[in-house]
Amino acid sequence: MMTDPIADMLTRIRNAAQAKRKRVDMPVSKLKTEIARILKESHFIHDYKVLDDGRHGQLRLYLKYYQDRPVIRHVQRVSRPGQRKYAGVKELPRVRGGLGMAIVSTPQGLLTDQQARARNIGGEILAVVW
Repeated sequence: MMTDPIADMLTRIRNAAQAKRKRVDMPVSKLKTEIARILKESHFIHDYKVLDDGRHGQLRLYLKYYQDRPVIRHVQRVSRPGQRKYAGVKELPRVRGGLGMAIVSTPQGLLTDQQARARNIGGEILAVVW
């Protein structure tokens, strides 16, 4: 039984990028699909698709590379099931001086740290990516 599906997703992305894979598959969920949407909007991945495999479904991410190096250099889970990390709008992290992003779960849905600051809301910091 998997206790942290978000950490599993981030680990699959990290491992596939290090192995220079073009795509990575994982079990689908609404939260993972929203994380994939944010990664695509922030240009960290090419695209994502939800595939129907006849059972629960699969989420497929198409990874992005620049000069044979993965665009996602670092991905880290911040808030975990055993230790949640919440931040107000003033405490939201600035990842790599704005070159990276934090994925924040807010009452208005999943947002990047920049979007959350613009809307003046805080929330749970799920992960940081650069």
